[in-house]
Amino acid sequence: MTTVSTQRFDRAIWAHVLPFLAWVVVMELPIESPAWRYAVQAIAGLCLFAWARPWQYYPALSVRTVPLAVVVGVAVFVIWVLPETVAFSRFPRLQDLYLLYAKRPIGMIAGVPLHSPYAPETCGWGLSIVRLAGSAFVIAVLEEFFWRGFLYRWLVHRDFTAIDPRIRHVWAFLVMALLFGLEHDRWLVGIVAGVAYGALYARTRDIWAAAVAHVTTNLLLGLYILAYGQYRFW
Repeated sequence: MTTVSTQRFDRAIWAHVLPFLAWVVVMELPIESPAWRYAVQAIAGLCLFAWARPWQYYPALSVRTVPLAVVVGVAVFVIWVLPETVAFSRFPRLQDLYLLYAKRPIGMIAGVPLHSPYAPETCGWGLSIVRLAGSAFVIAVLEEFFWRGFLYRWLVHRDFTAIDPRIRHVWAFLVMALLFGLEHDRWLVGIVAGVAYGALYARTRDIWAAAVAHVTTNLLLGLYILAYGQYRFW
Protein backbone atom coordinates (compact mmCIF):
# COMPACT_ATOMS: atom_id res chain seq x y z
CA MET A 1 0.00 0.00 0.00
CA THR A 2 1.12 3.57 -0.62
CA THR A 3 1.23 6.04 2.27
CA VAL A 4 -2.01 7.68 1.12
CA SER A 5 -3.90 4.40 0.77
CA THR A 6 -2.51 3.15 4.10
CA GLN A 7 -3.72 6.29 5.84
CA ARG A 8 -7.14 5.91 4.28
CA PHE A 9 -7.22 2.27 5.35
CA ASP A 10 -6.31 3.16 8.94
CA ARG A 11 -8.96 5.88 9.02
CA ALA A 12 -11.55 3.40 7.78
CA ILE A 13 -10.72 0.98 10.58
CA TRP A 14 -10.92 3.60 13.31
CA ALA A 15 -14.09 5.08 11.86
CA HIS A 16 -15.79 1.71 12.38
CA VAL A 17 -14.12 0.67 15.63
CA LEU A 18 -13.80 3.84 17.68
CA PRO A 19 -17.52 4.60 18.26
CA PHE A 20 -18.24 1.03 19.36
CA LEU A 21 -15.06 0.91 21.45
CA ALA A 22 -16.07 4.11 23.23
CA TRP A 23 -19.43 2.53 24.05
CA VAL A 24 -17.71 -0.49 25.60
CA VAL A 25 -15.18 1.60 27.55
CA VAL A 26 -17.85 3.87 29.05
CA MET A 27 -19.78 0.74 30.06
CA GLU A 28 -16.91 -0.07 32.44
CA LEU A 29 -16.65 3.38 34.02
CA PRO A 30 -17.47 3.59 37.75
CA ILE A 31 -20.63 5.66 37.27
CA GLU A 32 -22.99 4.80 40.11
CA SER A 33 -26.23 5.17 38.18
CA PRO A 34 -26.60 2.66 35.30
CA ALA A 35 -29.16 4.97 33.69
CA TRP A 36 -26.73 7.90 33.68
CA ARG A 37 -23.91 5.65 32.50
CA TYR A 38 -26.05 4.51 29.59
CA ALA A 39 -26.76 8.15 28.74
CA VAL A 40 -23.01 8.86 28.66
CA GLN A 41 -22.49 5.77 26.48
CA ALA A 42 -25.10 6.98 24.02
CA ILE A 43 -23.69 10.50 23.86
CA ALA A 44 -20.08 9.34 23.51
CA GLY A 45 -20.94 6.77 20.86
CA LEU A 46 -23.10 9.18 18.88
CA CYS A 47 -20.52 11.98 18.97
CA LEU A 48 -17.70 9.72 17.84
CA PHE A 49 -19.89 8.21 15.13
CA ALA A 50 -20.68 11.69 13.81
CA TRP A 51 -17.01 12.67 13.99
CA ALA A 52 -15.60 9.49 12.40
CA ARG A 53 -18.29 9.28 9.67
CA PRO A 54 -17.98 5.55 8.85
CA TRP A 55 -20.89 5.90 6.43
CA GLN A 56 -18.56 7.66 3.98
CA TYR A 57 -17.28 4.22 2.95
CA TYR A 58 -20.73 3.05 1.80
CA PRO A 59 -23.44 4.04 -0.68
CA ALA A 60 -26.44 5.88 0.73
CA LEU A 61 -29.43 3.93 2.02
CA SER A 62 -31.40 2.36 -0.82
CA VAL A 63 -35.13 2.89 -0.25
CA ARG A 64 -35.92 -0.41 -1.93
CA THR A 65 -34.17 -2.31 0.89
CA VAL A 66 -36.20 -0.68 3.67
CA PRO A 67 -39.31 -2.94 3.57
CA LEU A 68 -37.22 -6.10 3.82
CA ALA A 69 -35.10 -4.52 6.56
CA VAL A 70 -38.21 -3.70 8.61
CA VAL A 71 -39.55 -7.24 8.16
CA VAL A 72 -36.24 -8.70 9.37
CA GLY A 73 -36.20 -6.30 12.31
CA VAL A 74 -39.73 -7.26 13.37
CA ALA A 75 -38.92 -10.97 13.02
CA VAL A 76 -35.83 -10.65 15.24
CA PHE A 77 -37.88 -8.77 17.85
CA VAL A 78 -40.44 -11.60 17.93
CA ILE A 79 -37.72 -14.23 18.19
CA TRP A 80 -36.02 -12.23 20.96
CA VAL A 81 -39.04 -12.00 23.27
CA LEU A 82 -41.10 -15.08 22.34
CA PRO A 83 -39.20 -17.68 24.44
CA GLU A 84 -39.93 -15.64 27.58
CA THR A 85 -43.61 -14.97 26.97
CA VAL A 86 -46.67 -16.64 28.48
CA ALA A 87 -47.51 -18.02 25.02
CA PHE A 88 -44.25 -19.98 24.98
CA SER A 89 -45.00 -21.41 28.43
CA ARG A 90 -47.21 -23.94 26.64
CA PHE A 91 -43.89 -25.67 26.00
CA PRO A 92 -42.61 -25.71 29.60
CA ARG A 93 -39.66 -28.03 29.09
CA LEU A 94 -38.43 -26.08 26.10
CA GLN A 95 -38.87 -22.78 27.91
CA ASP A 96 -37.04 -24.09 30.98
CA LEU A 97 -34.14 -25.22 28.82
CA TYR A 98 -33.99 -21.83 27.16
CA LEU A 99 -34.08 -19.93 30.47
CA LEU A 100 -31.47 -22.21 31.97
CA TYR A 101 -28.94 -22.45 29.17
CA ALA A 102 -29.61 -19.82 26.48
CA LYS A 103 -29.36 -16.68 28.59
CA ARG A 104 -27.28 -15.32 31.41
CA PRO A 105 -29.65 -14.46 34.30
CA ILE A 106 -27.60 -11.60 35.71
CA GLY A 107 -29.30 -9.91 38.64
CA MET A 108 -32.41 -12.07 38.35
CA ILE A 109 -34.27 -14.71 40.28
CA ALA A 110 -36.48 -17.04 38.23
CA GLY A 111 -36.30 -14.60 35.30
CA VAL A 112 -37.64 -11.63 37.31
CA PRO A 113 -35.34 -8.60 37.66
CA LEU A 114 -34.41 -7.85 41.24
CA HIS A 115 -34.14 -4.17 40.38
CA SER A 116 -34.46 -2.17 37.18
CA PRO A 117 -32.35 0.99 37.07
CA TYR A 118 -34.03 1.99 33.80
CA ALA A 119 -37.64 1.96 34.98
CA PRO A 120 -39.26 5.43 35.05
CA GLU A 121 -40.08 5.05 38.73
CA THR A 122 -36.37 4.51 39.41
CA CYS A 123 -34.56 6.95 37.13
CA GLY A 124 -37.37 9.16 35.79
CA TRP A 125 -38.99 9.20 32.37
CA GLY A 126 -36.23 11.34 30.90
CA LEU A 127 -33.51 8.74 31.41
CA SER A 128 -35.89 5.91 30.47
CA ILE A 129 -36.47 7.62 27.11
CA VAL A 130 -32.73 8.15 26.73
CA ARG A 131 -32.31 4.41 27.35
CA LEU A 132 -34.84 3.68 24.62
CA ALA A 133 -33.31 6.14 22.15
CA GLY A 134 -29.74 5.02 22.86
CA SER A 135 -30.66 1.40 22.35
CA ALA A 136 -32.66 1.99 19.18
CA PHE A 137 -30.83 4.77 17.39
CA VAL A 138 -27.26 4.70 18.68
CA ILE A 139 -25.93 1.28 19.66
CA ALA A 140 -27.97 -0.51 16.99
CA VAL A 141 -26.25 1.57 14.29
CA LEU A 142 -22.80 1.43 15.91
CA GLU A 143 -23.01 -2.35 16.12
CA GLU A 144 -23.94 -2.75 12.47
CA PHE A 145 -21.01 -0.69 11.27
CA PHE A 146 -18.68 -2.56 13.64
CA TRP A 147 -19.90 -6.17 13.38
CA ARG A 148 -21.23 -6.34 9.83
CA GLY A 149 -19.48 -3.42 8.14
CA PHE A 150 -16.03 -3.95 9.69
CA LEU A 151 -15.43 -7.25 11.48
CA TYR A 152 -17.22 -9.58 9.04
CA ARG A 153 -15.18 -8.27 6.11
CA TRP A 154 -11.94 -7.70 8.07
CA LEU A 155 -11.88 -11.39 8.95
CA VAL A 156 -11.68 -12.07 5.22
CA HIS A 157 -9.08 -9.44 4.31
CA ARG A 158 -7.22 -6.68 6.11
CA ASP A 159 -8.38 -4.16 3.51
CA PHE A 160 -11.98 -4.81 4.47
CA THR A 161 -13.46 -1.96 2.44
CA ALA A 162 -12.58 -3.87 -0.74
CA ILE A 163 -14.52 -7.00 0.29
CA ASP A 164 -17.95 -7.66 -1.17
CA PRO A 165 -20.34 -8.45 1.71
CA ARG A 166 -22.01 -11.32 -0.12
CA ILE A 167 -21.55 -14.62 1.72
CA ARG A 168 -18.54 -16.07 -0.03
CA HIS A 169 -16.66 -16.85 3.17
CA VAL A 170 -19.12 -18.76 5.35
CA TRP A 171 -16.59 -19.19 8.16
CA ALA A 172 -16.21 -15.40 8.57
CA PHE A 173 -19.97 -14.96 8.51
CA LEU A 174 -20.45 -17.59 11.22
CA VAL A 175 -17.64 -16.24 13.42
CA MET A 176 -19.15 -12.77 13.22
CA ALA A 177 -22.63 -14.06 14.12
CA LEU A 178 -21.26 -16.14 17.00
CA LEU A 179 -19.28 -13.26 18.51
CA PHE A 180 -22.25 -10.92 18.09
CA GLY A 181 -24.48 -13.40 19.91
CA LEU A 182 -22.03 -13.96 22.77
CA GLU A 183 -21.92 -10.20 23.29
CA HIS A 184 -25.53 -10.37 24.52
CA ASP A 185 -27.00 -11.90 27.67
CA ARG A 186 -29.44 -13.84 25.48
CA TRP A 187 -26.66 -15.40 23.47
CA LEU A 188 -28.74 -17.93 21.50
CA VAL A 189 -31.22 -15.45 20.04
CA GLY A 190 -28.28 -13.06 19.74
CA ILE A 191 -26.64 -15.50 17.34
CA VAL A 192 -29.91 -15.78 15.41
CA ALA A 193 -30.03 -11.98 15.21
CA GLY A 194 -26.44 -11.89 14.00
CA VAL A 195 -27.26 -14.36 11.25
CA ALA A 196 -30.40 -12.41 10.27
CA TYR A 197 -28.73 -8.99 10.10
CA GLY A 198 -25.67 -10.45 8.41
CA ALA A 199 -27.73 -12.27 5.79
CA LEU A 200 -29.67 -9.07 5.13
CA TYR A 201 -26.43 -7.15 4.59
CA ALA A 202 -25.06 -9.89 2.36
CA ARG A 203 -28.22 -10.00 0.27
CA THR A 204 -28.75 -6.26 -0.12
CA ARG A 205 -25.10 -5.17 0.11
CA ASP A 206 -26.52 -2.19 1.99
CA ILE A 207 -25.12 -1.62 5.49
CA TRP A 208 -27.97 0.81 6.14
CA ALA A 209 -30.49 -1.98 5.55
CA ALA A 210 -28.88 -3.95 8.39
CA ALA A 211 -28.91 -0.81 10.52
CA VAL A 212 -32.62 -0.20 9.80
CA ALA A 213 -33.40 -3.81 10.76
CA HIS A 214 -31.44 -3.51 14.00
CA VAL A 215 -33.04 -0.15 14.82
CA THR A 216 -36.47 -1.67 14.21
CA THR A 217 -35.75 -4.57 16.56
CA ASN A 218 -34.38 -2.39 19.36
CA LEU A 219 -37.12 0.21 19.01
CA LEU A 220 -39.88 -2.40 19.21
CA LEU A 221 -38.11 -4.08 22.12
CA GLY A 222 -37.80 -0.80 24.01
CA LEU A 223 -41.44 0.11 23.45
CA TYR A 224 -42.46 -3.38 24.57
CA ILE A 225 -40.35 -3.04 27.71
CA LEU A 226 -41.80 0.34 28.66
CA ALA A 227 -45.38 -0.61 27.78
CA TYR A 228 -45.41 -3.90 29.71
CA GLY A 229 -42.71 -3.37 32.32
CA GLN A 230 -40.52 -6.14 30.90
CA TYR A 231 -37.28 -4.59 32.16
CA ARG A 232 -35.47 -7.92 32.22
CA PHE A 233 -34.75 -7.30 28.54
CA TRP A 234 -32.68 -4.18 29.40
